[in-house]
Amino acid sequence: MARGLKNPKKAKRKGKSQGVKKGDGASSSSSSVPSMPAKVWQPGVDKLEEGEQLEFDPSAYNTLHGFNIGWPCLSFDILRDSLGLVRTEFPHTVYSVAGTQAEKSSWNYIGIFKISNISGKRRELVPKSKNEDTDVGSDSSDSEDEEEEEEEGGLGALRFQLRKVSHEGSVNRIRSMTQNPHICASWSDSGHVQIWDFSSHINALVERQSDVSHGASEIFNTPPLVKYSGHKDEGYAIDWNPLAPGRLVSGDCKSSIHLWEPTSAATWNIDPNPYVGHIASVEDLQWSPTEASVFASCSVDKNIAIWDIRIGRHPAEMIRAHDADVNVISWNRLASCMLASGSDDGSFSVRDLRLLRDGNAVVAHFEYHKHPITSIEWSPHAGSPDEAATLAVTSSDNQLTIWDLSLERDEEEEAEFKAQIKEHVNAPADLPPQLLFVHQGQNDLKELHWHPQIPGMILSTAADGFNILMPSNIENMLPPAN
Repeated sequence: MARGLKNPKKAKRKGKSQGVKKGDGASSSSSSVPSMPAKVWQPGVDKLEEGEQLEFDPSAYNTLHGFNIGWPCLSFDILRDSLGLVRTEFPHTVYSVAGTQAEKSSWNYIGIFKISNISGKRRELVPKSKNEDTDVGSDSSDSEDEEEEEEEGGLGALRFQLRKVSHEGSVNRIRSMTQNPHICASWSDSGHVQIWDFSSHINALVERQSDVSHGASEIFNTPPLVKYSGHKDEGYAIDWNPLAPGRLVSGDCKSSIHLWEPTSAATWNIDPNPYVGHIASVEDLQWSPTEASVFASCSVDKNIAIWDIRIGRHPAEMIRAHDADVNVISWNRLASCMLASGSDDGSFSVRDLRLLRDGNAVVAHFEYHKHPITSIEWSPHAGSPDEAATLAVTSSDNQLTIWDLSLERDEEEEAEFKAQIKEHVNAPADLPPQLLFVHQGQNDLKELHWHPQIPGMILSTAADGFNILMPSNIENMLPPAN
């Protein structure tokens, strides 16, 4: 149930990040001691001595950048754009929305921002798609007079543009509608769920107007389309339906879930009668990627529930998922039978929903992290459904990890690899074979998202700001079939 960002001081503008590639990666260094051979940093095992700091391994990343929007953010979402359905050529451009956790409630806002000139190492992934999304953004060029800044620990310079929209209270969670990304829903710690139309702000970013550069102080008082106060408490769970445009579910800390049905382009019918089945706070919600009437929820009561809105307001299935609070879930959109969940005890599991009735639905379970799991998400890119097994996880232990659940230990290959690096790196011997990558350097990690249109790109938010990263050892990934 770990959620809030501690000590919400105004974020620093720059910060370092570290990465560990399996068998390679972050090392410790000190300016006061002689140079020592590099070794892999083991989170939770190794400790930094006074004067030591971690240094990221540039070879572990194709790109790595850090930035912030003023205050720490507990939640954000990536906006789908029209710059290309599958983009592989640097520099990249990203549009996103994020909600702040400001020191005073009245200081909060939603930041709509554009990050451009994301540089990195050229990689040949897949041929550039001729198909283009028709969502937000219409160009990939940027004017010469936009502010550039060099990011510490990064591989280049970013161009940053920001629009701020006033928000009542801190933003617990924010999500963009898949079909119309300018429509966003936010959960406030004041207990309200609001829906917003950010089209004018996104258009301003696309058009590169001068008043949207980094550091713009103006906060716009854009009224929400809907402000719903029917929940009995604040909440964190919210999700847009990927198949039925405008359909939404929201869950609160009093165990209630409400269904939203769109009645027009800007209005919704919100069922005042909640879906009831959990006996504690609803922590996360996910719609099925293949069935418009089915969604999943997870709760502090340690359960995952599967619901079908066609058959009533009680769960169709209730699954005892973990031995502690279930904080987050992710439904695999490329292999819809797979549902991942992360717990407060640091464990995360993957279930094959086809095996629920047999009682052996857990197909993978990991206890690598020792602190609460705060975010979990399947990669949206894979060559085939059989290869749709790449999962990213963040934890309160300040690690972002990437897993390939299709991998199994190859002892012969591992022995050969260890022999090659024995003289250079003291590599830990007990890493799970499915662990592809460990990213470190962010403090109090809260949420991550894969970019839906840039294979291999991840954005993550933490108490000290955002990172954009693309690990260099993520295999070639293809877009899902249309």
